[in-house]
Amino acid sequence: MLVSTETLTSHLNDPRWVIFDCRHDLVDHGKGEKQYRDGHLPGAHFASVEQALSGEKNGKNGRHPLPAPEAFTGFLARLGVTPESTIVAYDDSGGLYAARLWWMVRWIGHRGAVLLDGGWSKWTAEGRATATAVPSPVPVAAWPVQVDTAAVWSAADVAAHLGDRACQLVDARQAERFRGDVEAIDPVAGHIPGAVNRFYKANLRADLTLRPAAELRGEFGELLGARESKRVVHMCGSGITACANIFAMEYAGLSGSKLYAGSWSEWVADPTRPVAKGAS
Repeated sequence: MLVSTETLTSHLNDPRWVIFDCRHDLVDHGKGEKQYRDGHLPGAHFASVEQALSGEKNGKNGRHPLPAPEAFTGFLARLGVTPESTIVAYDDSGGLYAARLWWMVRWIGHRGAVLLDGGWSKWTAEGRATATAVPSPVPVAAWPVQVDTAAVWSAADVAAHLGDRACQLVDARQAERFRGDVEAIDPVAGHIPGAVNRFYKANLRADLTLRPAAELRGEFGELLGARESKRVVHMCGSGITACANIFAMEYAGLSGSKLYAGSWSEWVADPTRPVAKGAS
């Protein structure tokens, strides 16, 4: 699930390994691509969060709805990804955007995705090679997808399980946004009733590498109690940072948790849906 900078360096010229730069800014949507063009890992392609990793918005489905699986597979195929490829995703934010690509790759049935531990920050801090040239991919035919429909919850699924103690909704946003103290992105502050908060950065060391699996397993165990992993549903503001918590749980051996893809931005698009404030 994680690849080190040392291991990736040894595979930079391996055509079976396809690298994606997922850097992004939720406020400045053009920043990630500019950073990519200023410098990226050799051979890396740019994966736009707003385009490649999101679908069309309709005002009610959140800020980053999932694209059609075939559209995402087509994007990968145009950049030379095959079912046998090892897909490496990185960003400069502790993996929060890269984890979205990792999760989507698994969602369409491909199990060959990994995250670069420490991402761009660790890579450049170690003085490893970078490039500005945009690679010329060799497209391949898109392969049939095997979508894991059970991995995604809708707003209706969440609403149907409000108050269900066997399930647990985990919100990856900052504590102040979860409590409803502030809200700079979405029109309503607060959280879904019954959700608990696990800020995605709690999974990281100071250098943005992932913390040990045993530590993560212990902390998620305290948060979730006796609930099965498959009864855990992750959310955030728009379905992006939630994937970082899914990744952390999978890395810790707690497999099978779900994504509420629309997340808070979809939930509050309907004013009839309940909203809670405070720490719980």
